[in-house]
Amino acid sequence: MTLNVYLHFETGCRDAFEFYRSVFGGEFAFVDTFGNSPMGGDVPEDLKDNIMHIALPVGDSLLMGSDTPPMFDTPAAGTNFSISYAASSKEEADDMFAKLSDGGQASMPPQDMFWESYFGMCTDKYGISWMINFDMSQG
Repeated sequence: MTLNVYLHFETGCRDAFEFYRSVFGGEFAFVDTFGNSPMGGDVPEDLKDNIMHIALPVGDSLLMGSDTPPMFDTPAAGTNFSISYAASSKEEADDMFAKLSDGGQASMPPQDMFWESYFGMCTDKYGISWMINFDMSQG
């Protein structure tokens, strides 16, 4: 089990993560843009370079983030984060999703994603945003 912080930006994720890299050191474990994604052909030209996902190792954890596509609400400073839970199986991901979304809101039920993960998002009954992920390439 791993818990990591996931930061959401309206835009500016790249700048923020360059700053965090200057603070914590190291190299990015992963960087991808909306333009490089399978939906890249449908992304407006001015959004193609926005960050779809970035990960910076910090000790035993990952600081992760993305820019927010315009179809989603603009993240508000101070609440622009989620907690990411790395499950060890699809079954565990489903179980954790069910428990965390009970009394809250399931915004994206767990499903197979193009980046080889089984992924879902919810908000618990206390208003905390969660991302549940099982990396299918790991098992």
